[in-house]
Formats: sequence, structure tokens, C-alpha cells
Amino acid sequence: MKTSRFLICNITALLAVMLFSCGNPTSVIQQLASDDTLSGVVAYDIVFYRSDSGVVQVELKAPMMVRQGDDSSYLEFPQGFHAVVFDKNHQIASEISADYGIDYNDKGMVKAVGNVNVENGQKGQRMVSDMLYWYRDSKMIYTRSAVRIIMPDKDITGDSLVSMENFDEYTIYNGRATFEVEDN
Repeated sequence: MKTSRFLICNITALLAVMLFSCGNPTSVIQQLASDDTLSGVVAYDIVFYRSDSGVVQVELKAPMMVRQGDDSSYLEFPQGFHAVVFDKNHQIASEISADYGIDYNDKGMVKAVGNVNVENGQKGQRMVSDMLYWYRDSKMIYTRSAVRIIMPDKDITGDSLVSMENFDEYTIYNGRATFEVEDN
């Protein structure tokens, strides 16, 4: 009998607590659940893949990625990034790295700033610049900053450059070159 009274008292107390517990108005709950209350998203040690029909085209790694507020039109890589571009045979066609990057998703463009390097390991050449724009959809890169292309047998500098992302073919403007000539 004492157990049943004890059980009835506990159930009654629990119901009273549930009925009279504090609650939040619906508007407060909706505000907390909305994206507007998030000040931003930060992710560390990210690896991002871009693929077409299940075939990986680009692998991008970054120590830190930031998305500010609910504006998903850009992603920022404040500690730099390293991207590997693959050819159709899934061989490394080129690599792009920089100290800072920002991906404008709505424009399909990545802006790379600071110690920008583009390497084509198959051809043994490397491009160095302070800034570079990489258009993902057209697979083009360009810079209007001073540029230097380093190859085993020559060094080319210029004022700007336009190239495919695989750095297979490029056009350099106001170019100057230094190369070795054999004495005959």
C-alpha cells in the first residue's frame, strides 16, 4: 500500500512538473532554429572533391575553411589551400597552392593570393605569382600580376598570364626569358 501511494505521488509530481514547466514561445524556437542565428561555420583539415560522373577531377585540401553567416556564396581558406587537378586518366595534371584562397561559388571562381604556385609535374614546369584567378567551369587560370615560369632549361617572366588549369598551354604577356645556349 505504501508503494502504491509512493508511486501515485511520484507520477502526480512528474505530471505537475511537465504541465507547469517553463516553455519557449514558438517564435523563439523558430528564431533559434533559423540559419540567421549562426554567425558562421568553421571547418578544419578539410578535403573537398569535385567530380563529374563519378570521376574525381579536383581534390582540394585546406587546414581551415570559413563560411560567414548564412551567405553561402563564398568559402574562405584563410590558412591557404592545395588543389590537385586530375586528367581523364586520373593522373595528376597540375597542382595549385596559395597562402590564402576564396571560392566564389556563384561565380565558379577561386581567387588565390600569396605565394601562388601552379605545377605541371608531367612537363616539369612551375608558375609562381602573387595572385591568381581560377575559373572552375571553363578550367582556365589567369593573373594580371607579375608571373614567373620556371622550367629545367629556361626561366620566363611576364606581366600577366592566361592558361588552362592543367597548365599544359599558356599565354604570357610582356614576357622575357632566360635560357641556356650551347656554344658551338
